[in-house]
Amino acid sequence: MQISARNQLEGIIREIHEGPINSDIKIEIAPEILVTAQITTSSVHRLKLAVGKTAYAIIKADSVMVGVDD
Repeated sequence: MQISARNQLEGIIREIHEGPINSDIKIEIAPEILVTAQITTSSVHRLKLAVGKTAYAIIKADSVMVGVDD
C-alpha cells in the first residue's frame, strides 16, 4: 500500500459495530490504545474488515487545533 498521508497508524481491528449506513471500527494501535474510525458499511464489506485483522488508521487533516483548560 502506498499513500501520501504520513499519519498511518498500524494496528489490529478489535471491534466492528455495523450500522445500516456507517460503521465504527476500533483499531488497537498499542496495548489498550484504540483509535475509532467511522466509515461506510459498504467499505467494511469491500475491504473485508474483520476483528483480528491488521488495518491502518490513516489520519489526514488540513489543520490541527490545540486547546487547554482555563
